[in-house]
Amino acid sequence: MRNIGQITLSAWLVTFLLGYFGLGAYAYETLEGMDRSMLPLAPSIFFGIFLIVSLALTVVWANNRGSDLPEEEAPSGRRKFLLGGAAVTGGLIGGTAAVAAKMMPWMQSTIPMMQEAGQDELTADNPHDSWKGSRIVSRRPLGSTGFMASDISIGTGRIMRHTNPEDLLREALDRGVNFIDTSPDYAGALSETTVGNVIKDRKREDLFVVTKWCTSEGHVRQGSSPEDYIDALDDSLSRLQTDYVDLVHVHACDTVERLMDPNMMEAFEMAKAQGKVRFLGVSTHTPNLEEVANTAIDSGKFDVMMLAYHHGAWPKQQDIIKRAAEKGIGIVAMKTLKGAKHKGMMEFQDDATSYTQAAFKWVNADPNVSCLVVSFFETEHLDEYLHASGKRLTESDVAVLNKYDDLIAGTHCFASCGDCLSSCPESLPINDVLRHRMYFEDYGDEKEAMKLYAALDKQADKCVTCSAPCTGACPEGIDIKYRMTGAHERLTMIA
Repeated sequence: MRNIGQITLSAWLVTFLLGYFGLGAYAYETLEGMDRSMLPLAPSIFFGIFLIVSLALTVVWANNRGSDLPEEEAPSGRRKFLLGGAAVTGGLIGGTAAVAAKMMPWMQSTIPMMQEAGQDELTADNPHDSWKGSRIVSRRPLGSTGFMASDISIGTGRIMRHTNPEDLLREALDRGVNFIDTSPDYAGALSETTVGNVIKDRKREDLFVVTKWCTSEGHVRQGSSPEDYIDALDDSLSRLQTDYVDLVHVHACDTVERLMDPNMMEAFEMAKAQGKVRFLGVSTHTPNLEEVANTAIDSGKFDVMMLAYHHGAWPKQQDIIKRAAEKGIGIVAMKTLKGAKHKGMMEFQDDATSYTQAAFKWVNADPNVSCLVVSFFETEHLDEYLHASGKRLTESDVAVLNKYDDLIAGTHCFASCGDCLSSCPESLPINDVLRHRMYFEDYGDEKEAMKLYAALDKQADKCVTCSAPCTGACPEGIDIKYRMTGAHERLTMIA
């Protein structure tokens, strides 16, 4: 067959493109949390079809090698087999690389950061008697919305861990919390149901209820019809047992395309005109946080932004927050505890009780922050967290935060950084390995840490004999080889 080589090469190029824009894009949006039923399957199916076609053409190409040569000069069957096998292997590697390349920003940055930065807000080991009965004592303007939000507010992503989540939420509201953050994809919509069962007996105008453009399966995908957005919101209103929500977020937004989806904007205006929602917001803690946040500010379309924010995180974060506040956008801080590593450090035995409040007071010391949202899932959180309400950041608080930073210096991997990854000749997932070590040492979750480490495709045993070209690659001064080999020793299951 003439030109079989060019045809095969073209087929592989199409396959690689479909791997990136088809299956890779599907996997990317799945990681982003999109409702899978809204994701187009055709590009992924075409990727599979072209992959099979490309493999078949490669076999034909290899078998036809030398067919136009005299028999004595034609390659042997063994040589054709080896050539075809090498070509097939290269094609499969290229297709896999194309898919992985699309997913890489989430795999290397956002997923570890989301799991690390304050996902599990922990409880102090030695609560003080002075915390008992703590209440909200400070409320702050939520941008230009006209609402005064409790400076410490409740997130409900993990509220179902409590044995009686409705009672926990009721007590939080009784103690002055008036800003409630929920979503359809928290605990399979049980979070919204819990909130609805509580707020139906409350004076609705005293509360600020926030949900997301989501279904119970994930985010409403950009490009969905305005009716799809409205249907998702109607489902939320039904579970929340209310006629309206105060704010709907574009949730965990990673792209400007989803942020500025014209269908979403149309749906918001329709829902607002129908009295179903009052304000529009965006939450983001992704590789593209700065681009998404700045676009939201410049658009003039958003009333509130919920951003990952803790002492020492996101170098340009304070500038973004200040610029947003100057335009009347309310700022809600999340992920405020910087990994909660104090739980695994004996040096904090005397003042671990104050770390949480110090971290909260640091966030609220920024006058441009309207409030912070933290997950409540234990009764003790009511006393511990609300004790920081209205408190000023003191020198002793700063000392605790500095002590925390000193203690984690050279050990705390900012997984949203990724500066070291390109320095590793083995392409090890350095941030994942060090995150699992954090779970083992700091969270005390040894079994889960070892399980996660065992599931990694590449492990840190390769670091033992490596010449360590990663030395100096960490902007935080982590001795990467030392921490990686130590992680392997702790996390490897010995038979």
